[in-house]
Amino acid sequence: MDIPDETSPPPGPEIGSLAAFDEAVASGTLAGHRIQSLDLTGRGAALRSADTAGAVFLGCRMGPGAAAKVRADGAFVFPPVPGLPFDPYRGLLYSPDALYAGLSEGGYTATPDARAYRWFQRTRANGDAFASMLRALHDDAVSDALGGFLAGARVVGVMGGHATARGSAPYAAAARLGRTLARDGLTVATGGGPGAMEAANLGAYTAPHPDPVLDEACALLATAPSFTPSVTDWALAAFDVRRRWPGGGGSVSIPTWFYGHEPPNPFADRIAKYFANAPREEGLLTHSTAGVIFLPGAAGTVQEIFDSTTPNYYGSLGGPTPMVLVGRAHWTRALPAWPLLRALAAGRAMESLIALVDTVEEAPGALARLSAEP
Repeated sequence: MDIPDETSPPPGPEIGSLAAFDEAVASGTLAGHRIQSLDLTGRGAALRSADTAGAVFLGCRMGPGAAAKVRADGAFVFPPVPGLPFDPYRGLLYSPDALYAGLSEGGYTATPDARAYRWFQRTRANGDAFASMLRALHDDAVSDALGGFLAGARVVGVMGGHATARGSAPYAAAARLGRTLARDGLTVATGGGPGAMEAANLGAYTAPHPDPVLDEACALLATAPSFTPSVTDWALAAFDVRRRWPGGGGSVSIPTWFYGHEPPNPFADRIAKYFANAPREEGLLTHSTAGVIFLPGAAGTVQEIFDSTTPNYYGSLGGPTPMVLVGRAHWTRALPAWPLLRALAAGRAMESLIALVDTVEEAPGALARLSAEP
């Protein structure tokens, strides 16, 4: 097999479903294609008859005869890794059901999400190059899937603290914010954790439903106000909401096992979960092309403010995008990020694209005004 280099032809299409695989075979060739995480044990005849020169099979199951044939064609075969609680080659974003499989029967500790976190805790600092490679492969695959899913979408990031309790006024306000943004045609993206992040995803989930549904959902969730002391109870309450009001609206969340003690909220229909935090933060902010709203938070939210400020300051991702900080007292006195942000923005293109508002209810209007700036 030939190693791809700068003289190699561009890669062929990516295939992430058996239907797409069958369509490619019917078209006459798999040459150069990238096939991810498929069970091809029932497609042996197709593999033996198709041209697979230069194809790459990532984590695909296939019979030994088919595997030998595609290797002889010059394909690269990266076999599945047994015993892992995650798929390092996955071609799709996660769903809540995928991360929380087994929750009702065995509690949170039995779920793929919890098992992946335990694996990460065991391997993150043991110097195992193989484990590091698997994490990197997984995170790169997630980034690829996230970029494909959000291509062309008008994405607004909503950042805020994980400690905002269900049943509180700030939680309800963040949920109404998510609902308003979704009804305005924006794709809500959050850091994927509990608190204000969950509330924004919840709001987007309830956007297609009548207004009273959000209040009823918040009341139900308040019976398990925090993921401590029981992640199981906290998550089961969320899935109860989803069962009572199916057909919710879509949104995206981008959590990380780096902060795995904070479980992912189940209200985003697409979850891009990473092992490393840096690509997760970069992905969240890079994809928030319609701007970012920062609710009151602590160190993590402060970091996100300035992670967003840096590319806006230097123009490293193109033109600056809107930034709306919510909570005048919080961001000027408690954690005075606003004066520094305003000083950095002075005289630069981003100066007209930052705003500070008092209340969550003002945030969508501020975002719309900033987005309309020439």
